[in-house]
Amino acid sequence: MDRTFILTAELDPVSFAWLDGLRREHFPPERNLLPAHLTLFHRLSSAQTGRLDDFTVPAAPIAIRCDGVRLLGFGVAIEVRSSELERLRAALRTAMGGDFSRQDSQGWRPHVTIQNKATAAVARGLHDELQIKFAPRAGAVIGLLIWEYLGGPWRPAGRMPFG
Repeated sequence: MDRTFILTAELDPVSFAWLDGLRREHFPPERNLLPAHLTLFHRLSSAQTGRLDDFTVPAAPIAIRCDGVRLLGFGVAIEVRSSELERLRAALRTAMGGDFSRQDSQGWRPHVTIQNKATAAVARGLHDELQIKFAPRAGAVIGLLIWEYLGGPWRPAGRMPFG
């Protein structure tokens, strides 16, 4: 059976610390197996990730903006905006080729999940609380991270720093 991989954007240290702190505070601890992450692709084959060896990454960090709080039904996420990151994702998709999962073939709405698998009422409460005090924040993507999916937890499988 072919291994499954996930591709995420590596966040700058300040953004990562803020988002991971929110995740540790609000994600059910028994289900929080991962650090905060901004997923670019959820399910890739080893052939697809192998094609990244020839991919030219950006020469500098990509600016992002954490600009809203999104209710996920049973969780909450921080929305991320960046037209440059969207262009990079499109270029990665072309470079990797092959078949993509249904989730990866749908429209991409970048976000970092800080709560999931909560009750709808708990999620709504957190969303409303964060919405009141939320202020947009600038940040950056400083590289790409490749993870091997292990049926729950992930194992680092590669890093592609920018610049």
